[in-house]
Amino acid sequence: MRKFSSLLVLTVALMPAARPAVAPVVDVPVEASPVLEDRFPQPTVAFGTDVEALPDLVYSVPPGFRPLRLDLYRPRNSRSATGGLPLVVYVHGGGWQAGHTRHAGAFANWPAVLARLAARGYVVASVEYRLSGEARFPAAIQDVKTAIRWLRWNHTQFDIDPNRAIIWGGSAGGQLAALAATTCNDSSLAPVFMKQGSPDPESPLATQSDCVQGLVTWYGIFDFANAPLSGSDDSSGNSAPGKYLGCAPAACRSTAELASPLSHLDKDDPPALLIHGELDKVVPVAQSRKFNDALLQRKIPVKLLVIKDVDHSFIGASAEATRAASLQALNATFEFIDATAGRTAAASR
Repeated sequence: MRKFSSLLVLTVALMPAARPAVAPVVDVPVEASPVLEDRFPQPTVAFGTDVEALPDLVYSVPPGFRPLRLDLYRPRNSRSATGGLPLVVYVHGGGWQAGHTRHAGAFANWPAVLARLAARGYVVASVEYRLSGEARFPAAIQDVKTAIRWLRWNHTQFDIDPNRAIIWGGSAGGQLAALAATTCNDSSLAPVFMKQGSPDPESPLATQSDCVQGLVTWYGIFDFANAPLSGSDDSSGNSAPGKYLGCAPAACRSTAELASPLSHLDKDDPPALLIHGELDKVVPVAQSRKFNDALLQRKIPVKLLVIKDVDHSFIGASAEATRAASLQALNATFEFIDATAGRTAAASR
């Protein structure tokens, strides 16, 4: 008993004295749950005195994939007095396997072009999407629809009129733009929003519309099933359409039809402008002609502009021919957007 008591006294004597509380070396805000949002300060890029751009805004982080981004252009110091500015969503091309938000055809400075459009009184978003090497159809169209919904959800922050949206795309982006325009709130292609590993029908984006009020396509693709593209009948599925769909179009007709805007047309689809080079060897001009005829049959307002003597991306026999065709397409596009959005440059200021 005595030995036990001595040992106890010795043990207590060796314990260090309590230290006074010391303020932490670093004191920063901490939230109650994990923070996944990118909180890096958002840069603003000026395009002259009229337009500012917010580059690389993250609009979606699909589980297991990289963050998806868009560039936003808007008039500087301009707030609409009538419920926001019309929205234009641009979708880049690249065969569904390449490309980015800052290029189109032979235009030397595509961001400057989009800034010129914004200066006319629009909020312009150039969006990226998952490429075919990352995820197969319908991932890309679900991403485009997610971007439209995200922009509508944030319409107050960006001064967007949620009731006036036009989608515009070239080549593969033209297919995605047309598919978005013809599948307004279509459940078969709607994005699925997740929360803790399960679908979340109450997500703020799930309640938004992905409908648009106008469509512009440059050398677009509208029919995979019945009007093959160059190389799209590759039985191995190694063509650009095959990699996008996950199969050769001829071998998976149901998927090819689901991805074809022509298969989804109805009388409520928005007005459209279709522009194509007459000598296009990548996407035959027959694609736009066939889509134009189908729209006319349904009495949907449409204009088809076929530019003579130019190939894909409006590339002509000379630099001057390419320039003339590119500017012809661009001016027709700006005029259509002004007329369809119901707002000219003068009315927006």
